[in-house]
Amino acid sequence: MTENSVSVSPRADWLYELKKSYTRPEDLLSALQLDASAYADDIKARQLFSMRVPRPFVQQMNIGDPNDPLLRQVLPLVDEFRVEPGFHKDPLDEQSSPANGLLHKYHGRVLLILQGGCAVNCRYCFRRHFPYDELTISQRQIDDTLDYIKQNPEVNEVILSGGDPLMAKDERLHKLVRELEALPQLTRLRIHSRLPVVIPSRLTDGLLTSLTQSRLQVVLVIHANHANEISNDLSAALKKWHNAGIHLLNQSVLLRGVNDSSEVLCRLSETLFRANVLPYYLHQLDKVEGASHFEVSDDKAQQLWLDMTQQLPGFLVPKLVREQARKPSKTAIMPDGLTT
Repeated sequence: MTENSVSVSPRADWLYELKKSYTRPEDLLSALQLDASAYADDIKARQLFSMRVPRPFVQQMNIGDPNDPLLRQVLPLVDEFRVEPGFHKDPLDEQSSPANGLLHKYHGRVLLILQGGCAVNCRYCFRRHFPYDELTISQRQIDDTLDYIKQNPEVNEVILSGGDPLMAKDERLHKLVRELEALPQLTRLRIHSRLPVVIPSRLTDGLLTSLTQSRLQVVLVIHANHANEISNDLSAALKKWHNAGIHLLNQSVLLRGVNDSSEVLCRLSETLFRANVLPYYLHQLDKVEGASHFEVSDDKAQQLWLDMTQQLPGFLVPKLVREQARKPSKTAIMPDGLTT
């Protein structure tokens, strides 16, 4: 990987890094020594979905490479203006829920969209049209969520999602963990977050202490799509969390031009395992409007998965799945004759 000159804070303060994120495509391209004038039509796609890219993530990109797989995930492209049949603003039909921010799709689990917005705006995000600006989860709504869980005793796991739940400060997360563990029916807390990948300093000692002191089993599911996203800082932080007893998993999205080769996917699995993270899911793209240029066909996805099974031990092969609206679980996309 080519060294680049993108500076980050020596204080390793995640809020500072968040504040210093690139929000103008021109500035990001300049940092990577790419000619912004060549992207004039692409930059217009920022009006469809704003751009935000933290500098630690940009540090993992290759200077001067317009096809860098990390850059492709975050740079607005003119392809986003294409309207394709079957692609929708709300592909998973999530914008209605029993309480603001609460989704109850799967047996035994509820998902709480704790915090609107993310540290990075991935161009393939299936919630890119979600009204984050309208989503502010108040303490009263948290109380409503706790009441909802009490009324559904089969629920034993809470999944924190977003946006990105780790956009919430440690103090708020600490309070929520204490409130959740007070419900005897709950046994697990799962946190889905891309934030540690793009700003590794988000994995603070304070948050780790709060989670390890909980009676709940805690699972952190990070979201990395390419081995180049696993920085040395991230690996060090993940090792610390693993050693403290936090279960670490990864989920990826299969993306054309980013990770749609067995070589890239195998390297991702091997790199994750060296960082004490188990590959969990490889998702087919959710068909969200504006992201059709990332789509990989099911036939190719299945062949890639088969190729991975030939090259990796089974525990390093993620499940190939698709999430569908109103389905009771994720749908496995297995080649004919095979099952999970």
